[in-house]
Amino acid sequence: MRSMTRTATLCGFIFLISWASQAQDGRKNLAAFDAKKYHFGFCLAGNQSDFNIIQRPDFTFSDSLVQLVNQPQAGFNLALVASWNMTKNVRLRFLPGLSFQDRTLEYHFQEEDDVSIKSRRTEAVYLDFPLLLKLRTDRIGNMAAFALVGGKLSKDMQSQEETNQQLQSEYILRLESGNSSIDIGAGVDFFLPFFKFSIEGKFEMGRRNILIQDESEFSAPLDGLKTRSFILSLCFEG
Repeated sequence: MRSMTRTATLCGFIFLISWASQAQDGRKNLAAFDAKKYHFGFCLAGNQSDFNIIQRPDFTFSDSLVQLVNQPQAGFNLALVASWNMTKNVRLRFLPGLSFQDRTLEYHFQEEDDVSIKSRRTEAVYLDFPLLLKLRTDRIGNMAAFALVGGKLSKDMQSQEETNQQLQSEYILRLESGNSSIDIGAGVDFFLPFFKFSIEGKFEMGRRNILIQDESEFSAPLDGLKTRSFILSLCFEG
């Protein structure tokens, strides 16, 4: 997924190779870690976010719109981790936190003999409440792979849904503050001498249409907007 995803993937492989070499030295770190029912920690993450665009059948009717371009933007996440060992290989994870997500839509309008480009950037600060199932393999030395599946409820603390368009110098793209998503991902656990380190990649696919349709030149061509993000996380648990 563009340059950020390629960079994140490269960093992930570097981490995997580095820690994998340590994991094969014959020592079993944190041997009693899985015997505990509950674990706590935190996650630091980067994200790349854009929209799943649902256009009206004839989207060129609005002020001579000829093209609509999705422009992914980078952001970051901070979250706490609470994990419950339901069984040997299944964990229930709750990761409340903040997600700073930016997205940009680029509108190309035909104006006489020229094309005018107008960008509308939406900046969101989501308060997230994800609940995920972590399906993990048995440990191989000091490593274990896992898959993630679950859902999330979110509230945009910076939403402009109550903004009056008539009081703005230019029309804005208004979005609802409430959102929900389906989360799917995978990663690897590394058991180090004093804590467990995990690297995971995750896709978040918004389920709600968050567009507020006010028939402005930016919302009129759209039937709906749903969020989507790719997130690369580094998690630490004790």
